[in-house]
This record gives sequence, C-alpha cells and structure tokens, in this order.
Amino acid sequence: MPKRKVKDKAKQVVDIIDGNNDLEAEGKEKNLEGKIQKKLGQIKKVMDK
Repeated sequence: MPKRKVKDKAKQVVDIIDGNNDLEAEGKEKNLEGKIQKKLGQIKKVMDK
C-alpha cells in the first residue's frame, strides 16, 4: 500500500475516533482523488496501445 494512502487512511480513522468531521472529509477526499488518478493512469495506458 502506498505511503500516502496509508497516511490518508490513518487520518480518517483518527478523525472518526476524535470526532473531527472536517479532517475525516479531507481524508475521504484525498482517497477519492487517489482513485481517480489511478483510473486516469489506467486509461492512459490503454490509449497508448
């Protein structure tokens, strides 16, 4: 698992425990951003073939 993904997931867990919804939302946003970047990379690979 990439270091950034682990960091974002840990941030989400801590924020859930702590009750800080702003940071929890930020962690989810970063997670979604990473998924989008991954999919774009996969699409680019297919387009280059």
